[in-house]
Amino acid sequence: MAAVAKPKHLKLGLFIRPCGHHIASWRHPDAQADAGVNFPHFVEMAKTAERGKFDMLFSADSNTAFTGAEDALDLVHYVAWMEPFSLLTALSQHTTNIGLVCTASTSFDQPFHTARRFATLDLISGGRAGWNVVTSGNAKEAQNFTKVPHLLKIERYRKAKAFVRVVKGLWDSWDEDAFLRDKKSGVFFDRSKMHELNHHDEFFDVRGPLNVARSPQGHPVIVEAGLSEEGRQLAAQTAEVVFCAHDTIESAQAFYTDMKSRTLACGREADDIKIMPGLSVIVAETREAAQAKLQQLQDLLHPRLGLALLSARIGHDLMNYELDMPLPPLPENLVVSSRSDMIKSWSKAPGASGGEPTLRELCQRFAASRGHYSIIGTPEDVAQEMQRWLDNGACDGFNFVPSVYPTGLDDFVNMVIPELQKRGIFRREYEGPTLRDVLGLRRPVSRYAQGAKAAE
Repeated sequence: MAAVAKPKHLKLGLFIRPCGHHIASWRHPDAQADAGVNFPHFVEMAKTAERGKFDMLFSADSNTAFTGAEDALDLVHYVAWMEPFSLLTALSQHTTNIGLVCTASTSFDQPFHTARRFATLDLISGGRAGWNVVTSGNAKEAQNFTKVPHLLKIERYRKAKAFVRVVKGLWDSWDEDAFLRDKKSGVFFDRSKMHELNHHDEFFDVRGPLNVARSPQGHPVIVEAGLSEEGRQLAAQTAEVVFCAHDTIESAQAFYTDMKSRTLACGREADDIKIMPGLSVIVAETREAAQAKLQQLQDLLHPRLGLALLSARIGHDLMNYELDMPLPPLPENLVVSSRSDMIKSWSKAPGASGGEPTLRELCQRFAASRGHYSIIGTPEDVAQEMQRWLDNGACDGFNFVPSVYPTGLDDFVNMVIPELQKRGIFRREYEGPTLRDVLGLRRPVSRYAQGAKAAE
């Protein structure tokens, strides 16, 4: 009798943001306006996500306060909040199973520091660490690092590839059984099981070894994001989780197929990489109630902030245009990005009146989801649509972006998670103690162990 295939389970990340992902979330009556400096708030967020059996917490980061909406910076709630690596290290002591993933830049950090920090987080958390690899596309970040130029995109990705190679090499500095700690003989470790990397390339000269023992996962999980050609290729070579933004199932399916194919072409297995697009959900017992929740947030959007955000994302200044007019003709020499293409496609679809959508409608649409897929409805509506994406090759799971904390997360955990579990597409208990166990990822074998086996 043929074996019955196990049902595919969704992977779920929680994208942390102090007050929520709707740009006006901090003004909501349920939000804590001081959330960015309120550690107990983040503890409750983490505990709620773990109660909901989320795979991981994910905290993005930037090395600048100028994150895009500079013309309305005084209206942005996430302009300043706690540094995420320190935050997640602290949260590791308030959680047991949930993964802890945050950003470190390959443009402004050093491989040795990055390898050491994430190996340490993996040890402190018992094997739950993940590194979100970014190349820092915002040129303003370079202005905070003396004499560090902002490299061209293709150069940033070349440097990132070398950076990841060095970090992985440093994570292999020690064999699993290198540390004897033999009090009787006085030998603390076996010198033959310590490995110097001695890496040299155009970007880095790193001797090694790392002064942190091999961590519980062998390597912390590597996460990446990006829809560009350079981002896709780097992810296919190195990433184990990919975060992305798609506002239609068709574009998500095309990306999913492309990434799995690229991963296979790099000599890896298709399941070695998990694709998790962002997902915005507003859920209530009825569709009308869910729409009312969304409208409450939209009514809080400051017009200047909406226009500034749209201007930054589309690459053209819209600040002096009337909100009730359609998107004006744009210059032909705009720098094209996935988000600007997305907004331009929205501008060609009918708006609320049936004609071209107004700038107000475009601002509100982007402010609500920032380009991620959005589901507004009942728990059954949300679960059904999530399952449709999973069953039709659009994702392995989602990176959830709640509109407002804490209620957006509470509603999802209390209403949507039980519906997903009832459908048999989401866990009821964690699969193991490490993030790799939870995600279904293989534990890396040290390059030196592989070399010894090949020699034998």
